Amino acid sequence: MEFRAKTVAESRVETVHIIRPTDLNDAGRLFGGVLMQWIDEVAALVAKRHSQMNVTTASVDNLRFLQGAFQRDVIVIIGRVTHVGNTSMEVKVETYVEHTNGKRDLINRAFLTEIGLGDDNRPAILPRLILETEEDRKEWERAEMRRNLRAKQRKEGFHFYGE
Repeated sequence: MEFRAKTVAESRVETVHIIRPTDLNDAGRLFGGVLMQWIDEVAALVAKRHSQMNVTTASVDNLRFLQGAFQRDVIVIIGRVTHVGNTSMEVKVETYVEHTNGKRDLINRAFLTEIGLGDDNRPAILPRLILETEEDRKEWERAEMRRNLRAKQRKEGFHFYGE
């Protein structure tokens, strides 16, 4: 089954959450596991929009907790495709605290590798990614560097679970 190429904007996802008491850790901050779940969900939605198929998360790279978030904070999570290979794609997910004045502070950034799955639940060929803007092209180049780094790590014996 062949799908048409898509732009970065076509599969962009933005979700909004308000931090509730059940989302907090013992220190009164947003529990990292809750945020990781939200990030994984956004990445999967982005990948499903792009691929028009089921997907699975293969890896999470560069997950950085830059600052904390607290009860009643509004959390905005934005995901976008940065690179597409044959059966895998990289999704960049950024998390912000949004203040009442609309200003957003970046609190987390992660890069997830998503695998497109065919009807047989095996990796499937993905639609190409159309790079419309200079920022799209820069993101693609940075994704290529991360991809090469992961390949180098595998070659040097740093294996990810399941490889």
